[in-house]
Amino acid sequence: MRGFGRTRSILLIVALAITPLRAAGQVSSSAAIKIDFAREVAPVFQKRCYGCHGPQMQTSGFRLDVSAAAMRGGNSGPVILPGNSAGSPLVRRISGSQGVPQMPPAGPRLTADEVRLIRAWIDQGAVWPAEAPIAKPTSRPLPWSFQPVGDPSVPAVRNRSWVRNEIDSFILARLEKESIEPSAEASKATLLRRLSLDLIGLPPAREEVAEFLADNRPDAYERQVSRLLDSPHYGERWARPWLDMARYADSDGYEKDWVRPYAWRYRQWVILALNSNMPFDQFTIEQIAGDLLPHATVEQKVATGFHRNTLTNREGGVDNEYFRFENVMDRSSAVGSVWLGLTIGCAQCHDHKFDPISQRDFYRMAAFFDNVDEVDIDAPLPGELGPYLRTRAEYRSKREELLAQYHVAEVQAEWERRMLEASANPGKWTDWDLAWEVLLKATRTGDGAQIIRKKPEERTEREQDTLVDHFIEYSQYAFGPKRYGELKFKELFEKLNKLRDSYPQLTQAMIVAESQTRRKSYIRLRGDYKALGIEVQPGTLDALRALDSPGALTRLDLARWIVNPKNPLTARVTVNRYWQEFFGQGLVKSAEDFGTQGDRPTHPELLDWLATRFVASGWNVKAIQKRIVMSATYRQSSADRGELRTKDPNNLLLAHQARLRLSAELIRDAALSVSGLMDPSIGGPSIHPYQPKGVADLGYANSVKWQESQGRERYRRGLYIHFQRTTPYPLLVNFDAPKGNLPVCRRLRTNTPLQALNLLNDPVFVEAAEAMAYRLETESPPDFWSRLRYAFELALGRPPEPAEADRLAALFEKQIAILKNEPESAAALASGAKAGSPDTAAWTVLSSVLLNLDEFITRE
Repeated sequence: MRGFGRTRSILLIVALAITPLRAAGQVSSSAAIKIDFAREVAPVFQKRCYGCHGPQMQTSGFRLDVSAAAMRGGNSGPVILPGNSAGSPLVRRISGSQGVPQMPPAGPRLTADEVRLIRAWIDQGAVWPAEAPIAKPTSRPLPWSFQPVGDPSVPAVRNRSWVRNEIDSFILARLEKESIEPSAEASKATLLRRLSLDLIGLPPAREEVAEFLADNRPDAYERQVSRLLDSPHYGERWARPWLDMARYADSDGYEKDWVRPYAWRYRQWVILALNSNMPFDQFTIEQIAGDLLPHATVEQKVATGFHRNTLTNREGGVDNEYFRFENVMDRSSAVGSVWLGLTIGCAQCHDHKFDPISQRDFYRMAAFFDNVDEVDIDAPLPGELGPYLRTRAEYRSKREELLAQYHVAEVQAEWERRMLEASANPGKWTDWDLAWEVLLKATRTGDGAQIIRKKPEERTEREQDTLVDHFIEYSQYAFGPKRYGELKFKELFEKLNKLRDSYPQLTQAMIVAESQTRRKSYIRLRGDYKALGIEVQPGTLDALRALDSPGALTRLDLARWIVNPKNPLTARVTVNRYWQEFFGQGLVKSAEDFGTQGDRPTHPELLDWLATRFVASGWNVKAIQKRIVMSATYRQSSADRGELRTKDPNNLLLAHQARLRLSAELIRDAALSVSGLMDPSIGGPSIHPYQPKGVADLGYANSVKWQESQGRERYRRGLYIHFQRTTPYPLLVNFDAPKGNLPVCRRLRTNTPLQALNLLNDPVFVEAAEAMAYRLETESPPDFWSRLRYAFELALGRPPEPAEADRLAALFEKQIAILKNEPESAAALASGAKAGSPDTAAWTVLSSVLLNLDEFITRE
């Protein structure tokens, strides 16, 4: 027996034990010494009897060490049961005598001494108190990450001339201990390209490289750091790893995978928050509980879109309440993973097997999100409100005219009445049952049932519009195709859409808000949605100074607890992820797991020093990042050093910089940038660039529509590519972009043939090569060698080596010869003013070679 079944078996034992005890009325000679129940008997029950300790005691509420709990509330005071242990069924079961199976059926059994103790207690009268203190199990030492953050002193080093700031002292002290020398500083061109890719995600312009190389001022490097940190593209670069953790996508997921037309509004908030250098504690509080801040602004509410990135299941027949529960679990787990670096989701079904996180802890955390409702609000961008307000009255008037023309109000009243009758009598009218099911699934926030139960005069304008639009589009499920056709609602639906599109509308945002009706939260036995355990109130992890408040705790309390300076995890986890972006791996490699199963920090004192400085700076993100990139450690060359292959093959000691393959989005960005194709516009809706035919067809029932973006939009940064969960953009998938289903705290970097084929043949890169050839012919001197140098400086930020120049010159001549004999190939590679020119086509080939180099897609 497992779980609650085993608990019931123990209840049976107790029930059987009580009867003979009441009748016997004797005290055995074995009870000469008075037994102290709380000190001696209760610990045996708590330690040995499954169902009385650990997860079951805290989830089902059943305990053998408390009579009221064991009797399921059948008594209010202590139970005194005179008896004779010789006839006790309880003793037979715990000892396994007289052919009775020994209990508990699995796990540690009672020892002979423990059985004798229970016998003596029964013989003595079995005084069974109504309440008893819970004897906590012997606690294991807390993991290193749960210990308070220290403020270590900066270590002394011998080679002080190498040190540029305190970070270097920590790194060098370890290197000197291992008798390893740090690497020399990278060249200025390499440093600028590294900085530019790391801070704004774009390669430096040719002019920027030239300016930096000519700048001999002592603070020339720092000036570049400050310039890049102030760039509006900074927020785009650093939004991407955050959106990975926020499991951002532009569609629902699951079978239907409906598009979320305003999911991007949360992405926009992230970009702008990062660009403004919003303190990380505020960045945290607004995402977890921005709606609960006093006089919350629209932007603070938009920030809670973090919680709306959960998947939404709109399949017919699914239990809506079950998937609401799944979203609660997801939100709780995501907060634990993103901010605390803990796998708290492992405690959904049982106490965490490795970390000090109980199942009760998990459900107390989840209770913060059990009272959350999904809401959509108007969240206008700058410049939208004026045109909207000027035309709003005219738009509403025309909309009402259309609704009146098609007699919507009269028919809708009948529909609403029948829908409510069907909801109250499930199974009576199957067609209306289906219509009710569609109402629950097809409204964007799933609140159709709540809206229809309100009186029309109590509904907000948004709620009324939501219900009216749903009625017009989906009432065919209730009325049937014939009457729906007679009502001409399909025609009306198209007219309403056309009318709306012809007038300025406000951007909307997907947010969360506290429900007006407080839901009760329960532990779910073994994680089973239907198996309710004890009720729990919102709370935090006991091992991390759990919140204590006289009143009910809210998400705002949770958010403030997370960024409380006494919380040892948040600052450590956050600075470690910044380090990961700059060096390829964190000081703690397992950036997603700071528990006992994760990696220990390679430089624990440095990690704590950074975390302490981060908090002391007011959670200043750009300041801590600047401190890292200003260090000599960051500025080292990434050149291979043979002696380190055996001493430190994984570069844990940081004796050199890491060569990092660019992320999926940045590879595309780099190609668009150097070719001159990129549209640098910041923010806005997602885009649909070219993708191979047939990809969208893989979606359910041909429901995924990929309307290719035209004009400048198709050349915007990869961050803005529409991400359809069931049919993601192939380039992103090939280069290891996450699926958007779960928080991803570090991307993998794989190396597959598909990646090489993608770079060589994908129309995005072919078009970039052609555009780069156009730049070469219009911007550079006409002679081959000058043009080749210009090409290298555009793509790689450096001139070619002699051997490289010779090889590409040979390739160029070979391509000219081929293309003169193959005019159709030349036409495919050269368009515009010089369409079909072999010379232009050959430069397209050379540009393609440069865009396919490992050096181009790698941050040195």
